[in-house]
Amino acid sequence: MFSRPAVRVARHLARSYASAVSPNALVILEHRQGVLDSACLSALTAATQLGGKVTGLVISGPDSAAAALDSAKKLKGLDNLLHSTSELYSAPVVETVSPLLSKILSESSYTHVVSATSSFAKSLLPRVAAQLDVPAVSDITSLEHDAASNATTFTRPIYAGNAIATVKAPSSVSIKFFTVRSTSFAAALSDSAASVNVETIDPVHVSDVPTEHISTSLTKSDRPELGTASRIVSGGRPLKNAETFEATLYPLADVLGAAVGASRAAVDAGYADNSLQVGQTGKVVAPELYMAFGISGAIQHLAGMKDSKLIVAVNKDPDAPIFQVADIGLVGDLYEVIPELTEKLKK
Repeated sequence: MFSRPAVRVARHLARSYASAVSPNALVILEHRQGVLDSACLSALTAATQLGGKVTGLVISGPDSAAAALDSAKKLKGLDNLLHSTSELYSAPVVETVSPLLSKILSESSYTHVVSATSSFAKSLLPRVAAQLDVPAVSDITSLEHDAASNATTFTRPIYAGNAIATVKAPSSVSIKFFTVRSTSFAAALSDSAASVNVETIDPVHVSDVPTEHISTSLTKSDRPELGTASRIVSGGRPLKNAETFEATLYPLADVLGAAVGASRAAVDAGYADNSLQVGQTGKVVAPELYMAFGISGAIQHLAGMKDSKLIVAVNKDPDAPIFQVADIGLVGDLYEVIPELTEKLKK
């Protein structure tokens, strides 16, 4: 009398097993003149955590194609690599790349589309996701994929990092689009012995493109890049002006081999370039050492640096919010502390 229910259970398990879909992720590997962006390496790491196949996508102009491909082929975690080359992609804009991505997704069985949280990706992924009538999840800090239910659960910060939202994309979302906060995932490593299958994809011609790339202006510096630096020295409004900002912070940064950052107040006051802004509306960083001088610790600034491994804060106000997240805090005058610290480090 137990045989019939047993058969039903067996059939149910068989159907569940058959319906389970192994993750098949497509990772957009952004680069600048053939040099892969460090953030996309973190996106690759996130994609590998899904537990399935991972395919990289490199889009480039003819001049940078060889260098970009050579770098991408050496990445650990990639199973396949797609590449499309065209003059259209020499300085890619969303209007020219989105038709290509849509074509790739329509001709393949990808379950996830992954990218770093870059300005380009924040325009590209929601655009293509909307065309496919599926949602996109941005700036995730962790993920977990359930192969049995084909559902992926993400966490992402909200309210300037004061709360963490848990978002579940169920099996009904056929393709799950998400961008990755690079500071939350380790960068994928390279392996010169790695071998991946490289497939060339024909570009999609787009006529009457409504957006035109005019120029790219980059801030050049001999110091480490702010987003990937292991040490950062940041300053706030008390540094008075651009000359004082540079004269005070730069010697310490040079001794430490650190990047220089700034609060929004310092940037708005013209003390530092926009590219140096740390915070919710600037760059999100998580270095080994973050030193904050004259930064009170506004919520939007804390959202961009509170994941740093060691936070050192110097401020004249003992009640400054920065001390609530600092591992080492000193109530003092930065104009006295920084020169003394710089001299001691030189010795």
